[in-house]
Amino acid sequence: MSPRELVVLGTASQVPTRHRNHNGYALRWDADTILFDPGEGTQRQMMLASVSAHQLTRICVTHFHGDHSLGLAGVIQRINLDRVPHPVHVHYPASGQQYYDRLRGATAYRETARLPTHPVTDDGPIAHEPGFTLSAHRLSHPVDSFGYRLVEPDGRRMLPDRLAAHGITGRDVGRLQRDGTLRGVRVEDVSERRPGQRFAFVMDTRLCDGVYALAEECDLLVIESTFLARDEALAHEYGHLTAGQAARAAAESRVRHLVLTHFSQRYDDPAAFAEEARAAGFEGDLTIAEDLSRVPVPPRRDAAVLDPQGP
Repeated sequence: MSPRELVVLGTASQVPTRHRNHNGYALRWDADTILFDPGEGTQRQMMLASVSAHQLTRICVTHFHGDHSLGLAGVIQRINLDRVPHPVHVHYPASGQQYYDRLRGATAYRETARLPTHPVTDDGPIAHEPGFTLSAHRLSHPVDSFGYRLVEPDGRRMLPDRLAAHGITGRDVGRLQRDGTLRGVRVEDVSERRPGQRFAFVMDTRLCDGVYALAEECDLLVIESTFLARDEALAHEYGHLTAGQAARAAAESRVRHLVLTHFSQRYDDPAAFAEEARAAGFEGDLTIAEDLSRVPVPPRRDAAVLDPQGP
């Protein structure tokens, strides 16, 4: 199992189908698992995908339409039933506080777990962990909606040939990494920048600045493509993207792997979304999401690709 991967739990938009459950996405990121937009039926999909309540460390809700949040009640109750011992942090638009409160208290159950809440009010960082910073950006939808972006800090990749040239071996390598210098040798002299990985989750929205802010230089972008181009007017009316719009935004933002999802039940041929995405100019890795599929986060890109001038 990849230590960093997207587990797709559901891919339907407003109406589920025989083959597509309502939304739900779990991002495994080392020791963290972040659950995004748990729609109706998410608890069962988690079981089928071997994602347990004990693995969850955060829940991120983009907005309070039912296909993105009705499963929250069941997931919260499962976290309590399983007596998850660590806090599970919950992020959601602050304007939807009444809906979160109703879902959390939808039925009677015994509360045993800690679920600290973090209502989102504006763009910017909302959580800092050693392995990543989580940020939110406002999107364009009939109700308040925020997308989420996870960025790993840049690190350093030690270069064995340079270490050997300076006679640095064994425990001295760790000392150099910790202190930054050793016997006049700087860590920059024997290493290169290791770009951090970047992930973004963009749900119901029209094209807007937030889409581009979230998608910029992402290794893996999960983005809604509810409609095809022939229904672009309908997409704009209801606050959604077409496959072509999502793919063009991804191409312009230099996304490496694009995952299209949140499909309207009106379409019965998933290949049409791939065709439209390619026609729009996206040339990177492309996944048309299917329920219970897994998508690994791509390996880190070479530092020179992001910064031709070097560290």
